[in-house]
Amino acid sequence: MPLALRLPTLSRHFPGLLAAATIALAATFLSEHYGGPVMLYALLLGMAFNFLSQDGACVDGIATASKLVLRIGVALLGMRITFDQITQLGVGVPLLMTGAVVATILGGLGLGRLLGQGRAFAVLTGCAVAICGASAALAIAAMLPRGAKLERDTIFTVIGVTALSTIAMVLYPMICAWVGLDDVRAGIFLGGTIHDVAQVVGAGYSISPQAGDTATFVKLFRVALLLPVVLVVGLAFGRRAGEGDKPPLLPPFLVAFALLVAVNSLVAVPGELVQGVNAVSRWCLVAAIAALGMKTSLKAMAELGPRPILLLVGETVLMAGLVLAALAWGGVV
Repeated sequence: MPLALRLPTLSRHFPGLLAAATIALAATFLSEHYGGPVMLYALLLGMAFNFLSQDGACVDGIATASKLVLRIGVALLGMRITFDQITQLGVGVPLLMTGAVVATILGGLGLGRLLGQGRAFAVLTGCAVAICGASAALAIAAMLPRGAKLERDTIFTVIGVTALSTIAMVLYPMICAWVGLDDVRAGIFLGGTIHDVAQVVGAGYSISPQAGDTATFVKLFRVALLLPVVLVVGLAFGRRAGEGDKPPLLPPFLVAFALLVAVNSLVAVPGELVQGVNAVSRWCLVAAIAALGMKTSLKAMAELGPRPILLLVGETVLMAGLVLAALAWGGVV
């Protein structure tokens, strides 16, 4: 494409991309200096600038940040995972995690029907709870048919799983002590039930280094399940969407995710490069959430009512109950 044609496109998207990056930077500063989840800060700050997405120079760039930048961030998550990390868990733990993920998603569908929630929303929340919180919510949302409520539902899910993950980071280590789980089982429970990676790390290492290492490996296995789950969701909903909304059989960002997992597993990638890619992924996801926040109004969030909250809490309790029962009384490990 000639440079003369590319420059107007860049200038049209630049203001919105700059706004999303600025909010992401502010959210990171707040998280690093005052504590708290960076994703939640990005969402709340983005909502304060909702007017930027309504009209003006930022509209196109905000839309790009909420879609293209989001897919880049999800794809780069593959650099966090290796096949060796998965095989170190043995057979029982991956089977437990796979079963718990499937049961949570299916249970969320059933609970969503009882609460009068749509199938797409139940899948969105169930996958976010079952796999990796906000990152899974964003990836699943990218595969669902576009609708007027999708962005609102995605923002609600991100806020909900982030809040519940923060509560779990404090509460779940106490449950481990109460039930009498050793460090390995405690790490499996924390990594297998807490939604977001940062809270898994915080909860695990608050018990012991062994619990923290185990929790991290288990959590990364759940992240690895993102690829097959997103692909299945895309196939299921793609068949029911209109031709204009139907996603490709293998979306490019999922192909990139799988390739990065393979590269990170088969090639000795320098640690500095892995850290750099992970940092870029994190920045992309924070900027994408900031953009989604700018596209969502508090009024729209208030219209959801209490039933979506009950759905998220129910899915979280189901996931925790299944894993805890298997570890404490099922003899999995």
